[in-house]
Amino acid sequence: MAPSTKPITPLVTSRLNNTLLVQLPSKLTVVEAVSFRHYFQQYLEDSSIEKIILDFGHTTIIDSSGIGSLITNIKSAKAKNIPLTVWSVNPQVKLAFSLVGLDQILNIDPNTEAIIPTVNRKLQQRPPLTHPSVRSRVKRTIDIVGAILGLAVTAALFVPIAIAIKLDSPGPILFSQTRCGWMGRRFRIWKFRSMVTNAEALKSAIPNQASGAFFKNDHDPRITRVGRFLRKTSLDEFPQFWNILIGDMSLIGTRPPTPDEIEQYEILNWQRLDVRPGLSGEWQVNGRSKIRNFEDVIKLDLRYQENWSLSYDFQLILKTFIVVFNKDSGAV
Repeated sequence: MAPSTKPITPLVTSRLNNTLLVQLPSKLTVVEAVSFRHYFQQYLEDSSIEKIILDFGHTTIIDSSGIGSLITNIKSAKAKNIPLTVWSVNPQVKLAFSLVGLDQILNIDPNTEAIIPTVNRKLQQRPPLTHPSVRSRVKRTIDIVGAILGLAVTAALFVPIAIAIKLDSPGPILFSQTRCGWMGRRFRIWKFRSMVTNAEALKSAIPNQASGAFFKNDHDPRITRVGRFLRKTSLDEFPQFWNILIGDMSLIGTRPPTPDEIEQYEILNWQRLDVRPGLSGEWQVNGRSKIRNFEDVIKLDLRYQENWSLSYDFQLILKTFIVVFNKDSGAV
């Protein structure tokens, strides 16, 4: 069941002259994040406010939705030319900030660390709130073994694929792109190149047949002849086994979005970043070539999170093999 999108109790605030102090709740997950976004926009409408301080002194839990609401509010405050200062960030929340680079963007007052409420040392050392699949050592072990096997197959196929790419279209053999993973952390994804080298520059001229925060065109002219074959067989994605080996991705997970897609996210959409992105997943085995609505992508991603177990991952791996060898399969 999707969480309510209605704002909960207003945040605790106090004011001194033209400075507004906002006390964040003990946890900043999807429900609280929606409320944070809602009331923060109201604060920005007050023309007398010249500075906002966000007090994280009581906040010990934050997830991807909380990160998303914070990023959105930072942009809104910047648009209004209202400076933001952050107080009392505990180590757990600071770790979440560092995953997405917020520790470099936010003005965190170091003199307020001393007033952080005392919490259990074990609690301080915990990672940010994560989905069970991210914490599972067995899943990570399966990912490593699968990645090693996948890279071995990739190495065997590399030379013929490289020759085919070079003969068909001038340019590099591999293609890399910035994607967003767990908690919105950016990483570089690797694929065999299936498009012309100036594909990104041409993107604005290609009609988007999908609705929402992702791009799709069934007859994208940027795709090369060899590229269509690579996408049809999913061979273009084999270099992503490297991303799996180093921990950016998982064998099974959610579709990794681009930063441009995240720019269009509502707070609730950030929930899909609570898990590591996958080489395959619900979207892959449920007609990825036919999905046109971003809301359908969200539903599939959340269904995976709700149903996750090791046995469910194995089911999706098996279904992936079936889909790859199906003539109607196709790339996102």
